[in-house]
Amino acid sequence: MVNTGEFIARLEKILEYYNVSASVFADKIGVQRSSISHVLTGRNKPSLEFVMKVVRSYPDVNLYWLLNGKGEFPSRNPNTAPVSMEEAMDASKAGKGKKIKRVLILYEDGSFEAFE
Repeated sequence: MVNTGEFIARLEKILEYYNVSASVFADKIGVQRSSISHVLTGRNKPSLEFVMKVVRSYPDVNLYWLLNGKGEFPSRNPNTAPVSMEEAMDASKAGKGKKIKRVLILYEDGSFEAFE
């Protein structure tokens, strides 16, 4: 079971890290602004849908960290080390057995675009 107080602290850490207000955060993850307010004040507990929207909208947020405080934030996954588009294309063309499945563009504001 998620400790609501600790979850709120982690959510506030995300807002601070991305330097966004609660209203901007709500808009970004696609929930009503009142939903963020209710979660941050402890009035409502976060739903699974809410949590998944956070994780999908902010790729540096690790699900396990958000729910349990275990792990790191921002996420430091060695499998997602940034490479240039040229490096990705070279790896694909060089026949290293890897084919590009998805290209992910991460923006400084925390948003991203995925291309399949």
